[in-house]
Amino acid sequence: MGDVKTRRQVAAEQTQRAIVEAAARLFAQNGYQPTSIARIAADAGVAVQTVYNSIGGKRELLSRVLDFAAAGDQAPMRVPEFMRHRVEAETDPHRIIDQLVDFWQDALARTAPVFRILREAAAVDPEAAALERERAARRMSNYGHAAAILAARGALRSELTIQTAAATIFAIGHPETYRTLVIDGSWDVQRWATWARTSLYNALLSS
Repeated sequence: MGDVKTRRQVAAEQTQRAIVEAAARLFAQNGYQPTSIARIAADAGVAVQTVYNSIGGKRELLSRVLDFAAAGDQAPMRVPEFMRHRVEAETDPHRIIDQLVDFWQDALARTAPVFRILREAAAVDPEAAALERERAARRMSNYGHAAAILAARGALRSELTIQTAAATIFAIGHPETYRTLVIDGSWDVQRWATWARTSLYNALLSS
């Protein structure tokens, strides 16, 4: 049986969700820079200090908005927490890739608007630019873990290092690739998913 949350933990999660949802709305409506912590707090119905205590400053807020968008119904659990468990439990290398693409197929549609906010903010705000680099490095690290599991299953192409395999996953599943092909391009999501899945099979798997 899983751990039972206390009332305090449930209340803390509800407060965090209210703050993140308010930040997501206001960042989307007004942009990252014009949106103040005070405005987010007012929209969430909490004190300014509660925002800082629960999550942090604007950079941390934008990061959590991205976390929640990526995790979807699993939020506030972070993506690596549940995806790592799924991947580690799977023995079929093709199914490992399928799970990754299935996750992307849902998550990238939700995160695309947040990545746009982050990209625009990073162009003018040093803290947002640092966050953009940090999130990219985090994704690369997570994909390295997936590549290591494929290698442990004996499924990774012999000429690939873990780092090269991680870079391949990173490039194929990159939010900008999805945006270019699906959001700004003419592909539908199913065509993109088929391309991503086939590309990963061909690039990574030994058979």
